[in-house]
Amino acid sequence: QALPVLFKHWLKNEEVEEGGTAMLHCELTKPNAPVEWRKGDTVLQTSDKYELRQEGTRVELFIYDAEAQDA
Repeated sequence: QALPVLFKHWLKNEEVEEGGTAMLHCELTKPNAPVEWRKGDTVLQTSDKYELRQEGTRVELFIYDAEAQDA
């Protein structure tokens, strides 16, 4: 039976100037585990606004041109 994927390092709040780029990251206990980034009920997808990266156990979300509603 496979062990569940857990967070080794949780997300931390990030402050960024309006118009800047915010980078959120966390670390998982298993490499390449499927990760879904959400804002409320909306699943985020790579676009001009969002970039999602995953290397091994580290996952990152970049939010470009940050605005107040991105909080």
